[in-house]
Amino acid sequence: MITTKAPGKLYIAGEYAVLEQNCPAILVALNSFVRVTIAKSIGTTGIIHSKQYQQDSIHWTRQGTKMVIDNRDNPFEYILSAINFTEQFALEQSIPLALYDLHVNSDLDSADGKKYGLGSSAAVTVATVKAILAFYQIEASNDLIFKLSALSHYSVQKNGSAGDIAASVYGGWLAYQTFDKDWLKAELEVKTLSEVVGEAWPGLKIQVLTPPEDLHLVIGWSQKPASTSRLVDQTNAKKKTIQPEYNAFLQQSRRCVLEMIKGFDHNDIALIQKKIRANRKLLRRFAKMNQIAIEIPRLNRLITIAEHFGGAAKTSGAGNGDCGIVLADGHTNIEAMKMEWRKNGILPLNFWVHSII
Repeated sequence: MITTKAPGKLYIAGEYAVLEQNCPAILVALNSFVRVTIAKSIGTTGIIHSKQYQQDSIHWTRQGTKMVIDNRDNPFEYILSAINFTEQFALEQSIPLALYDLHVNSDLDSADGKKYGLGSSAAVTVATVKAILAFYQIEASNDLIFKLSALSHYSVQKNGSAGDIAASVYGGWLAYQTFDKDWLKAELEVKTLSEVVGEAWPGLKIQVLTPPEDLHLVIGWSQKPASTSRLVDQTNAKKKTIQPEYNAFLQQSRRCVLEMIKGFDHNDIALIQKKIRANRKLLRRFAKMNQIAIEIPRLNRLITIAEHFGGAAKTSGAGNGDCGIVLADGHTNIEAMKMEWRKNGILPLNFWVHSII
């Protein structure tokens, strides 16, 4: 029996812009995990089981008279995609396939099954890829795990950056830039999977960051779930009609995040906090131009309270719910801030940064 795990994540800065090449984001991995256990099946069928995911709701829409299910909400789609890509890689190494039972367990959600927005689909993809590789005794680098997981996840989601995959694979604080998806698609049409994952992917950058010693990450949950995929769908659909404004947003986000990375490099908390606030303003303008709600009232209260107690705060990820993050230092009254959050329906989450050694 083999058990693997992958951590959840939160975006710190660079959301939405990270979907485009050459636009960095900063993410962090958290000490909340998806665990996958795999064992050789003793019967004539294998099992894929998850207690949490059996209770998931599925979103669907109508196309004419046809009901269309959005499979991006179904974690089993990510598990099956991870199995398919990883087993294809195993076959290309001339490894015979076998039957197995695969059990998934997650602590990325609340006790009553509500999602915190910590990247469960990415974490389950990474944990599954790691489990299948270990089951077939394939020695795996982080780069191989990332690339197989990114391919698996993107084949289901279609519109992500794979930044959450990077956080689940490499852990800690990360600066991330996405790869050229058109190049990747073209390569997959003419080369084997093994050849593609062995190549350098144009545009891809993953840099582990060292945070200043006195920098503290504090997370607040709005208790309202959000759908990243559907928000990204909406902004992608509007992109062409606001191209000049969108291009300006990308340039400003890139400059902002690069300055924030300098803050990590130079151990400068004040610069990091300044750029968190600047990124918040950029996202508010981005929401206005796209006519979407990123900073909903409860997240706005979370940020206002955090700033009152000396923290630099913003939404995390796509917004419209899920979490807000605060970068605090020694001058931030964290406990008083959390107490005020609770009075306003915001739940402090007791997670911290998970580094993978």
